[in-house]
Amino acid sequence: MAAADRKDTTEQAEFREQCQKWLKANHPGRPPVQLPQGALELSDPAAMQWLQQWQKSAYDAGLIGCDYPLDVGGRGKENCQGIANQEMQKAKTPYLPNIIGMGMAAPTIFFHCQDEVKAELLPKLLSGEEIWCQGFSEPGAGSDLANQQTFAEKDGDNWVINGHKVWTSLAHFADWMILLCRTDKSDKYNGLSYFSVPIKAALGKGVTVRPLIKMTGQTGFNEVLFDNLVISDRYRMDDVGAGWKVAMTTLAHERGAGTLVTPASGGMAIEEESGVSAGNIDSLISLAKQQHRGAGRAADDASLRDEIMKLMIRQEALRQNSRRAGVPELNDHPMRIPLQGKLVGTELNQDIAETAYRIEGAASTLYVNDPNAPAAGQWPLAYMNSFGVTIAAGANEVQRNILGERVLGLAKSK
Repeated sequence: MAAADRKDTTEQAEFREQCQKWLKANHPGRPPVQLPQGALELSDPAAMQWLQQWQKSAYDAGLIGCDYPLDVGGRGKENCQGIANQEMQKAKTPYLPNIIGMGMAAPTIFFHCQDEVKAELLPKLLSGEEIWCQGFSEPGAGSDLANQQTFAEKDGDNWVINGHKVWTSLAHFADWMILLCRTDKSDKYNGLSYFSVPIKAALGKGVTVRPLIKMTGQTGFNEVLFDNLVISDRYRMDDVGAGWKVAMTTLAHERGAGTLVTPASGGMAIEEESGVSAGNIDSLISLAKQQHRGAGRAADDASLRDEIMKLMIRQEALRQNSRRAGVPELNDHPMRIPLQGKLVGTELNQDIAETAYRIEGAASTLYVNDPNAPAAGQWPLAYMNSFGVTIAAGANEVQRNILGERVLGLAKSK
């Protein structure tokens, strides 16, 4: 019996077995189209459609939204989503496409929306039938999130929204957006309010989505412009002026420090196609064994082996630290391990990709789809993608400030 199984309650053990049986019988297999390394890079409608079908089947089987109540589209279980995640990862299933919806929008809606709005929005969010994006960053509001200038003005039972959001992942597919904007220009923090906004239905009628091309050549990012978009007050979350408080719920879950576990699954598609699983030491070792260097292999270089071993130690430390999160007696601060995990994990993945980049040497200039590129050009792509992850959910520099000030109790930085 696995270590995870020994700690399961009776209900959890039964649920784990159900997950294993269903995944064995219903694994979606290889994708019919090429998938990017992660959901946030999706640009092909055919890839999105196939992944949505996968998410819907997993949701119908009870592997997504496990810990949400039945009346909002969940399964009414307790502490079972993590088990479903473990089993999907073991089965190497495809990643789930509605990553922003499940990880950020769903818990925010659950904790801050009216009951009838929860029941309206959450089922199709969890099933992946409706894709969500996040409207936080603006041209002048990145790390300084409270500097929001997108403005919502009250008009009877409606709000009229005008403004400009940037770096909006998946907006080109999104049906809905979680939107932080200003409702009072006289108060920086207490003048913010938070909304769920149906953007797809308003395309060309108050909403414009424009792709932003990244250095990878992909178009996962977008800018979204609002021009007198009218939405109902029922889609406001919490009180007027409580937007900063609601945004903290979103960010806590985005950074892994929230109370609801995000559904997640593996990325078998990329790994099977190219042998690359970004952030995976085994993939890095495989590359080192295959890549020629002089008369031998890169893996024959003692200094490189030492470098890979240091990365392995960091990865194991990260894994063991995550295990510690499940032992309340070892957690002196509820935010410490999740916030550390985001910071250390993203930088570890970047260092793994950077090491692969150097192992490939001159061949690292060969990009995806080049027939001569090692590992189908996925390592240079992983390295470039890694910078976006260290910036997302609050740049790692901001993350260090949060850990220093709120966890370690250090003086606030000037």
